[in-house]
Amino acid sequence: MEDVKQLTINAIRVLSAEAIQKANSGHPGLPLGAAPIGYAAFTNMTFNPKDTSFDNRDRFVLSAGHGSMLDYALYYLFGFGLTKEDIMNFRQLDAKTAGHPEYGVCPGVETSTGPLGQGIANAVGMAIAEDYLANKFNKEGFPVVDHYTYALCGDGCMQEGIENEAASLAGSLKLGKLIVLYDDNDITIEGNTDITFTEDVGKRHEALGWQVINVKDANDVNALNRAIKKAKAEKNKPSLIVIKSQIGYGSHLVGKASCHGAPLGEEGVATLKSNLGWTSAPFEVPEEVFAHCKKFANKGKRAQKAWKEMFKAYAEQYPELAKEYIAWKNKELPDLANIEELWQFEKDDASRGYGHTVLNKLAKYIPHLIGGSADLGPANKSNMKARGEYLPTDKSGSNMHFGIREHAMSAIVNGMYLHGGLIPYCATFAVFSDYMKNAMRMSALMELPIPYILTHDSIGVGEDGPTHQPIEHLTGLRAMPNMKVYRPADGRETTACWIGAITGKEPSCLFLSRQTLPMLEGTGKEAFKGGYILRDSAKKTPDVILIATGSEVSLIVDAKEELAKDGIDARVVSMPCMEEFEKQSIKYKESVLPSTVRARVAVEAGSPMCWYKYVGMDGKVIGMETFGASAPAKKLFEKFGFTVSNVVNTVKELLDK
Repeated sequence: MEDVKQLTINAIRVLSAEAIQKANSGHPGLPLGAAPIGYAAFTNMTFNPKDTSFDNRDRFVLSAGHGSMLDYALYYLFGFGLTKEDIMNFRQLDAKTAGHPEYGVCPGVETSTGPLGQGIANAVGMAIAEDYLANKFNKEGFPVVDHYTYALCGDGCMQEGIENEAASLAGSLKLGKLIVLYDDNDITIEGNTDITFTEDVGKRHEALGWQVINVKDANDVNALNRAIKKAKAEKNKPSLIVIKSQIGYGSHLVGKASCHGAPLGEEGVATLKSNLGWTSAPFEVPEEVFAHCKKFANKGKRAQKAWKEMFKAYAEQYPELAKEYIAWKNKELPDLANIEELWQFEKDDASRGYGHTVLNKLAKYIPHLIGGSADLGPANKSNMKARGEYLPTDKSGSNMHFGIREHAMSAIVNGMYLHGGLIPYCATFAVFSDYMKNAMRMSALMELPIPYILTHDSIGVGEDGPTHQPIEHLTGLRAMPNMKVYRPADGRETTACWIGAITGKEPSCLFLSRQTLPMLEGTGKEAFKGGYILRDSAKKTPDVILIATGSEVSLIVDAKEELAKDGIDARVVSMPCMEEFEKQSIKYKESVLPSTVRARVAVEAGSPMCWYKYVGMDGKVIGMETFGASAPAKKLFEKFGFTVSNVVNTVKELLDK
């Protein structure tokens, strides 16, 4: 048995080195050093490689995603459906085995990891989801939700600020089902970690509320097994297993930074095989290794079968809970667009206030909605009044407190969604989306339909000044593939934006105002189209088209009335979401913005860059070319030209041409 364990570990090493060499690209150092860690994790985990969506499987996240061949070798050997050809196709076009693990591409990969630290924060989110769902659904004798989340991190992850943010929250929430395996090899790209990283990572995590377990030698599989067993026994703290390893183990570059991110070379691979006593042909693995790994896969199959039988009995004893569990798992939603109360508002409000009203109405219809803010809940208006709070002492509420941890918050929410069973959201000020950008990008890359509530959406923030006034953020997020950016003009548009975000297939940013926006006649379900005619011209062909979003829509409505006094017939187009507008038919887009009308003015209190697509070379954009200033919002809008008179004068100048 000991021989086959070592043979399997060596198979992971050799396959990794061979694939990286064939691609002439990759990171062999981590897979060579951490192979025993990956082996120990997989042989202690519960999973069914033939059904990677098994609800109660343990999750494994390779946070150090550059070591992706460790993942692929494990998935190949343990029977997840990868083939030898997939391993040989590492890092090639359309391969399942991409340079970093990609969610939805390779079977078994739970999340896309690339930027260091994202994976561990995702794992914290998965552990939160497990914790929350277990509290909701488990009954005595029926552990419907009962599994662990494992993450493998390296020195790079531990140096990223996001890791500390995520670990701090995990410790505060007492996430006992989270196990982090720290591949502590003391090497990063530039050399030994002594040059930049001399802290005691274990003591830091102890201070954050973690159980810390030390393993002196990564090659001691028995010690790894004991450490994992000890981690699983601790129910009130997440566990960090600090494992001393040697990067590039078995190769001629063992312990050197030079094997971190470059192939070993043909001679280097041959030396590795010789040092390991490996005699199989390239990309060949002894059958006894597959047979050995199959035993653990079969154990997982039996566990899934037992879980299904348990759930059948659970459904008989708790039929309503079982029905609700299935609905949550399938992320079932009612026909939100046709719930009339979602479209009704009692008074004018800021769009953050409209958003709060809509969110609390949605909460009645979507029980698996969960989320919160990075310590800005009262300002973001992101709380669900009737839901209670998710706290270390009470896991029943669905209002979360992420603390002042924007970067980790968005990555944690990604993990919550990826776990399954929940519809999470998060919130902060729009200007702080910069702190979340990497994780938001990962949401978009994985096409996770997560709503990001981003309030205080413009210079309308006012007195807080330019540090808190977003300028380039709308344009920057609109430039991101698979990201929808909403900026609603009133309550009904906010409803459309919330529904679009909840029911969409990609993440969404809801840019919401601090200042009051009036309810406008004519808004409603047309906003689902992203852009629509709010006030039309009297003539078939308007003299000018005015386009705006958010707080500037009421401005161009008023400007239309002023222009009419001078005989200028304007069409008013509200454009709450460019991405949804671009999905519409050519015929529809032409009906809203006819190509024959070249006189166009777009108005938005943000960077003008993305508007030239709609106004063309003949049109004008009233936007922000500078940062803002500290003053009351009304004064700022006047200073920077967001006034009826400036819109009117801009139109007249345009038409005079």
